[in-house]
Amino acid sequence: MTSLTSPATLDTRSPTRFAPLALLVVGLVALPFVLPNAWYFDVVIRIAVNVVVAIGLNLLIGYTGQISLGHAGFFGLGAYGSAVLTSLWAWSPISALVATAVVVGLLAWLIARAILRLQGHYLAMATLGLGIIVTIVLTNESALTGGPDGMSVGDFAVFGVRIAGERSWYWVFAGLVVVAVVLASNIVASPAGRALRALHGSEIAARVVGIDTASFKTRVFVLSAVVTAVMGSLSAHYMGFITPGVAGFSKSVELVTMVVVGGMASVWGSVVGAALLTLLPDVLARFEGYETLAFGVILVATMIFLPRGIVPSLFSLLTKKEG
Repeated sequence: MTSLTSPATLDTRSPTRFAPLALLVVGLVALPFVLPNAWYFDVVIRIAVNVVVAIGLNLLIGYTGQISLGHAGFFGLGAYGSAVLTSLWAWSPISALVATAVVVGLLAWLIARAILRLQGHYLAMATLGLGIIVTIVLTNESALTGGPDGMSVGDFAVFGVRIAGERSWYWVFAGLVVVAVVLASNIVASPAGRALRALHGSEIAARVVGIDTASFKTRVFVLSAVVTAVMGSLSAHYMGFITPGVAGFSKSVELVTMVVVGGMASVWGSVVGAALLTLLPDVLARFEGYETLAFGVILVATMIFLPRGIVPSLFSLLTKKEG
């Protein structure tokens, strides 16, 4: 079984378990009133997109123990699915989003039935190959996708209501962040979540106690892929223009890094990891010529001093001090 680290979860029975969610909601509601211009809105929106994708990916990697190095492929399929259906075939944006999510879900189910039988580096290589295949197809099918030059994507509208501008999109993605946190937290606290943690700890032991490991791995893989595709679709409409780079290998590595740095098997770790790794490149840009070095040093230091990820490691330190 592939495992980067052992799961670490917060006590869901704690009376303070709703405090982080309340702080998140308050922060998201207050944030638009302090952001000075559209550039800051764009940064926060990019953070929100990565947060939702990282939460879905953490369910797969952190809780189920299955590594995926090709999740950006699902993001790209979601983005190009909506772009092609709306731009070339005049579908409504919401119909295109739903149809793309369904197709990606079916594709993920077929892929999961095959590759989730693999373990260790074989699984990592299989998912890596998946992402590469998607990137090649998006690049070469220029008649549909515009090839390496990319393609334009129209505005998003729901029942005649057009979503345009950073402020409008902010509320859409902020709402999705809250929904993702609540749903993922409920899944983790449910019997299904306990089954996933058992599967992560030992697949053989999980089978012995009657857990259908193949079914659980497939469901989580499909859920994670669909979430990623939906965010890809919405991001395409928000950006207005996409290229095959949205499905590239570097994007997949970035998503996995967000999960690992923030904290495996931690919903709030996904939030922190995605926010940190989205912000760091912009913050370090002032160190011209040394930003990549500084970025690497920060990541290495985080893994050395907070080996379980930022949130689980800090939580363990705080509980030890209180004890």
